Amino acid sequence: MRVAFIGLGVMGFPMAGHLAAAGHEVRVFNRSPDKARRWAEQHAGTACDSPGAAAQGAHLVALCVGADPDVRGLVPRLLPVLAPGALIVDHTTTSAELARDMAAQAAASGCSFLDAPVSGGQAGAEAGRLTVMCGGDPEAFARAEPVIASYARAIRLMGGPGAGQLTKMVNQIAIAGVVQGLAEALHFTRRAGLDPAEVLAAISQGAAQSWQMDNRWPTMAEGRFDFGFAVDWMRKDLGLVLDEAARNGARLDLTRQVDAWYEEVQALGGGRWDTSSLLTRLEPPR
Repeated sequence: MRVAFIGLGVMGFPMAGHLAAAGHEVRVFNRSPDKARRWAEQHAGTACDSPGAAAQGAHLVALCVGADPDVRGLVPRLLPVLAPGALIVDHTTTSAELARDMAAQAAASGCSFLDAPVSGGQAGAEAGRLTVMCGGDPEAFARAEPVIASYARAIRLMGGPGAGQLTKMVNQIAIAGVVQGLAEALHFTRRAGLDPAEVLAAISQGAAQSWQMDNRWPTMAEGRFDFGFAVDWMRKDLGLVLDEAARNGARLDLTRQVDAWYEEVQALGGGRWDTSSLLTRLEPPR
């Protein structure tokens, strides 16, 4: 399939690479041209100097950009140059409202739009083992699924337009609470005079076990936060969550509090630290 990939950040760069490895004809665009050229040097694909050039005649264009305004600015520019009946698969984490608007615009142009936010982080993108939560038309999903499978291990259609973004919001709510719990648990461990490694070995085999515990407890114990999903990004996502909760009436007391604590981490200079840096509110990095 002729595919365009727009947005070569820590997620998009390896995701586009998996598409090329799967045999698709891939053209890429990134706001930093050097990154697009570097991608083309490493993979069988073409770096383009504009989103329109990348998307010209494409059967599917994947977006992995920053936020709602980026997607809203791109989609109207892409629709006129895509192949008839083409798919836009948006991996950006955005509002559900934006996803519904973009789906309507695409349909009016004879194309399809899937909101398809991802979970799994940079490591999941590099390993091709992301989880993708989709919203949109079932027929469009059926056409996109084999392509998305190049970089995902779990792909699920959650409902109509916007349903993928709403599911990603659920994901972020759950992560926020778990990471705060881990920060307090590790802080308590040290105050109690226990060995963090021994505590992890004991409790990670029981009901407290989670992906966050397995992957973030050791780095939190070492005071390492210069990697992973940035606090700035998490606050963007939690902002979307809280806006949606204001519309649907959900009561998110813990999520609202954790968002405020992430604001404290930003004030400490940790905007680009991993989300596990909630621990720095309780004890300074080592």
